[in-house]
Amino acid sequence: MPGGNGRRVAVIAGCRTPFCKSGTTLKDVRAVDLARFVARELLERTNLDGAEVNAVIFGQVVPSALVPNVAREVSLLPQFPKEIPAYSLNRACASSGQAVANAHDEIALGGANVVLAGGVESLSDIPILASRRLADILVEASKARSLAARLRTFSRIRPRDLIPVSPAIAEPSTGESMGQSAEKMAKENHVTRAAQDRWALRSHQLAAGGTDDGRIVAEIAPWLPQRTGDGIVTQDNGIRRDTSLEQMAKLKPVFDRRYGSVTAANSSPLTDGASAVLLMSETAARSLGYTPLAYVRSYAVAAVDPGWQLLQAPIFAVPKALERARIQWKDLGVVEVHEAFAAQVLSNLQGWRALGWDINEDIINVMGGSIAIGHPFGATGARLVTTLANEMARRDVPFGLLSICAQGGMGFALVLERR
Repeated sequence: MPGGNGRRVAVIAGCRTPFCKSGTTLKDVRAVDLARFVARELLERTNLDGAEVNAVIFGQVVPSALVPNVAREVSLLPQFPKEIPAYSLNRACASSGQAVANAHDEIALGGANVVLAGGVESLSDIPILASRRLADILVEASKARSLAARLRTFSRIRPRDLIPVSPAIAEPSTGESMGQSAEKMAKENHVTRAAQDRWALRSHQLAAGGTDDGRIVAEIAPWLPQRTGDGIVTQDNGIRRDTSLEQMAKLKPVFDRRYGSVTAANSSPLTDGASAVLLMSETAARSLGYTPLAYVRSYAVAAVDPGWQLLQAPIFAVPKALERARIQWKDLGVVEVHEAFAAQVLSNLQGWRALGWDINEDIINVMGGSIAIGHPFGATGARLVTTLANEMARRDVPFGLLSICAQGGMGFALVLERR
């Protein structure tokens, strides 16, 4: 829908890096370099003068202490004037979806005409923290007025103080990891192991098909590894072409080893990658000579008690987005549902069906999802926007939807239109 002043917001184009399992192809690359790379590639693909961009917004969930505002570093690329404002945000797994929503708001309200929105995550390069006691000692030592005083301070360090602290993928409020929460959802919603494995296999098969026919590859900016001798990376490396239900069935549950059903095979892997989307006002797109892929119709967010079903907030966010778009589920031609876990996707579908909706799974994740493609936390939302807009254009459907579950019991939904 147009903004308060009637300005429609167009999705012009999007692209991303290959999504690679953490610790593999992109393990030596900083998140800021991935983000700058994908932004530069998007400018080149669209042949856009960087001076036309009014703002840069990027999502990131686990930022580096050395680069706390990755968006600003993107806006300082040589292709941009140094005066472009930029900021980074964190809505967990929906971060770059929120970046797109914020870009929409800036354009719809007349604060900008052209915005670059995206997200990035390097889970190979997460910040490792010192223990609180060691940090206090180091700060005290830095204030010492003599070498002797500094050495006395250092002498208080004990071996246990040297144990590093790494960020946990767990809820601060409950202490439960997202995997544990997915396991709980599977039990409470009676989602079987077989159903989860079938959905995961579907994700890999459709992602392999989308790669082979070029639809997924067209969205990827080929990456040239920094190490000499490594070839150009043009595809995601988490897609398992050789997997089967029989192979998946052999894996043991990860989060409840005795009674569980959530395994590595039916969960999204830790992933490195970046993505970006170019958005413009309808007027700016026309004056600059661009044909929009789609327009942002509406978006919505929702939240639930993290102690309930952590990843079930999309069942509330999606109805809000559809209501704001003044359409119904039956009007949708393509749907992208983020796959944190197969148990979560099937629980979301179950929740929507409970509303009386006729859910046609054939239009959902038609090129696979995060289980196969991967899930760099801050980058997934912009990937979904790009894929959704492109597939809507190919199918010439009037409406499309994306849905994202997020840490903290949050859900995000966005509706695109082409009419």
